[in-house]
Amino acid sequence: MQKKIILLAGPTASGKSATALDMAKDVGGEIVNADSMQVYRELRDLSARPSAAEEAQCRHHLYGVLRGDDPCSAERWRDLALPVIEDIWARGGAPIVVGGTGLYFKSLTDGLSQVPEIDAAVRREVRDSITRETAPAAHERLQQLDPEMAARLAPGDSQRIARALEVALSTGRPLSAWQRVPPSGGLNEREDVTMEKYVTVMDRARLYARCDRRLRQMIEEGSAIAEVRALLALGYPPDLPVMKSLGVPQIAGYLKGEIPLEEAIRLSQTATRQFAKRQMTWFRNQCGDWTRLEL
Repeated sequence: MQKKIILLAGPTASGKSATALDMAKDVGGEIVNADSMQVYRELRDLSARPSAAEEAQCRHHLYGVLRGDDPCSAERWRDLALPVIEDIWARGGAPIVVGGTGLYFKSLTDGLSQVPEIDAAVRREVRDSITRETAPAAHERLQQLDPEMAARLAPGDSQRIARALEVALSTGRPLSAWQRVPPSGGLNEREDVTMEKYVTVMDRARLYARCDRRLRQMIEEGSAIAEVRALLALGYPPDLPVMKSLGVPQIAGYLKGEIPLEEAIRLSQTATRQFAKRQMTWFRNQCGDWTRLEL
């Protein structure tokens, strides 16, 4: 018996959540998050998670399931998503995977290169050393163990540097070498799965205007500022992904008295438009055979 899954990808502010709800009503589906910031519980408004009213219309999964100091990679997300998807199928439903993180979709459809389990002691040592010595120092260490990966990563990208270090130290083989192993375990390999794949498309000027309007509204209503204030109170390290989320560094600068509110809004809007542009480029290059939904 064929198992149906709907994939709905697209840039931020392009109307994915509303479209996913319409799809869920049409097919009796349940929505599964594939957005790398919406997995964190601290950023409901800034990450534009579905509202409580929207979540009440059908079952939603993997929204706000992790703390901000518990980083989520594409591999980890895939490992969280697959059991959820299988459970929806077992109950006779259709999973609707929706989000803007392209690597999450790629890990689900194409699979991943199979890196062995990382030794827990090695992981702790690497993370502790980055906290003590800073990410640039860890980047220099990575240049000795995996120069190919070090050349790809910025010296301040602590999460990816840590991942590359722990793989090299735990397996004795560079992450760059593991990544050359053909991926496996993706839904593309399964004959019992039928995938419908959609990517939202919107005129760039209109999309940018929506990004600007939504970001300003979040800040002026106070919800975004309250979220960042609460986030800062948790004392998370600034290099965590959640601390780099759209709007967080800029609003944090305002709360610390470093920039005025209007400047925080302007910088947040600029960062959001740049991010949307990168998403559009990624989906155009990686999802050429997906059905385009003009919104």
